[in-house]
Amino acid sequence: MTGNTDIRAKLRAAVHARRDKLLADLAELVTFPSLLGDETGAQDWMAQKYQSMGLNVEKVAIDVEKLRDKPGFSPPVIENYDGRENIVALYRPQNQTGKSLILNGHVDVVPTGPADLWQQPPFSPHIIGDWLYGRGAGDMKAGIIASCHAFQALCDTGLLPAAPITFQSVVEEECTGNGALACLHAGYRADCAIIPEPFNQTLMTAQLGVMWFQLDVSGSPAHVLDTSAGSNAIEAAYGFFETLKEVEDLWNHPAHRHEAYGAHIHPVNFNLGKISGGEWASTVPPVCQADIRIGFYPGMDMAEIRAMIDAVAQSALENHPACKGAKFAISYRGFQAEGCVMDEPHPMMQTIGRLHHEVTGEAIKNYASTATTDARFFQIYGNIPATCYGPRAERIHGIDERVSISSVMQVTEVLALFMADWCGTTPRS
Repeated sequence: MTGNTDIRAKLRAAVHARRDKLLADLAELVTFPSLLGDETGAQDWMAQKYQSMGLNVEKVAIDVEKLRDKPGFSPPVIENYDGRENIVALYRPQNQTGKSLILNGHVDVVPTGPADLWQQPPFSPHIIGDWLYGRGAGDMKAGIIASCHAFQALCDTGLLPAAPITFQSVVEEECTGNGALACLHAGYRADCAIIPEPFNQTLMTAQLGVMWFQLDVSGSPAHVLDTSAGSNAIEAAYGFFETLKEVEDLWNHPAHRHEAYGAHIHPVNFNLGKISGGEWASTVPPVCQADIRIGFYPGMDMAEIRAMIDAVAQSALENHPACKGAKFAISYRGFQAEGCVMDEPHPMMQTIGRLHHEVTGEAIKNYASTATTDARFFQIYGNIPATCYGPRAERIHGIDERVSISSVMQVTEVLALFMADWCGTTPRS
C-alpha cells in the first residue's frame, strides 16, 4: 500500500473514527484487576474481543515442566498456572503475498500501592483532558487495544492484510515472561514482532537484562538490653544491599557501560523491592527476607552474575559490620531475563520509524530501555526481529498511572499503516 495516498488517508481516518470505541474498550479492560494470579477475567475479555474481530482464538497454557529447561525460563513467583492461559488470535489470509507479523501484549499489572492515594480507585478508569487513568492503562492495556483497533480500522476500509497476523495477549510479563515463552514454544512464528509497550512513541533499540533473587538472612535473637549479644538479621540485609550497590556504581561508570547505554545517565538500577523480618520490637530480629532486583547489560552472562551475587554475600559477611554473625541463603525466582540489542537497520525498524514520521511529523527517537520486556523471547530465542513501540504513559507502576489518549490514537495509526505496508493488503470480500 506504500505510496497510495488516498488509501492511506482513508485508513488514518478509519482509525480516528474508531476513537470512542477504542476508548470504551480500553476503559473496560482496565476495570479488570488483572494482578498476578488474577488474570483470567481480563483474558476472557480479550478472547471475546478477538472473536468479535473475526479471528480464530486459541488458548496457550503455561506448562512449567515443559518450559523449565528452555532458554529464557524464569522460576515462577506463584506455582499455580491453572486457568491462567495466554490468549492467541490468528488471522490467516487465503493467499499470502506479504510478510507476517506478531502483535504481542500483556494484561498482567503490578500492585496499585495504597489505593487511597489515587484520585479515584485504581481500577475505575476515568478521563481528564488527554489522559485516561487507571492501573494498567499505560502498562500496557492501551497498547493491546491499539493493536486490535488498528486491525479493525484496516478492515473498515474494505481491506485485509495479505499475510498472517498473530495477536498474543499474555500473562506474567511483569515477573517472569513465561507467558510469552510458552507462546514461542507453542510454535507461533512471524517475520517480525511488535510490542506496544508504553515507551512514549520511541523505538526500542536495546533492553537491559533483569534478575530477581531472594536473600534469606539468619541472625540470632537477643534482648535489646544488650543488642551486641545478638545478630540483627534486618540490619544484615541492609548491609548486604549496601555492598551490592557498590557493584551498581561500578556498572554505571562510563568505562563499564554497554555501548547502547553510553549516553544514559544511570542505566543500571538495583532495587530492594520487598523486605520482611523480625518477631518483636524489643528483640534483636533473628530472621529477615529481602526480594531484590538487579539490572545488567546485554551480553552479560547470568551464571557470572549469580557468581557476583555470591561474592557480594561473602564480602558483606566478612567486611560489613552489620553482617557480623549473620548467615545468608540466596535463591532465584522471578525474572532471569537476558538483555538484548535490536537490529536498527532491519526493515521492520525502518518502517516503524518512517510511519511514525508520517503520522506525527516528527523523526522517531531511539530508546535503550533500562527495563526488560517480552521482546527478548522473539529477539534472542525465536530468531524473530522484535521491538517495542507504544503510547506515551506516565506513572506506570506508580500512583495515578495514566496514558495519553492522543498518543494512543497515533500509535494505532502507525500500527494500522504498518499492517498495510508490511503485510500488504487484499480486498475484503
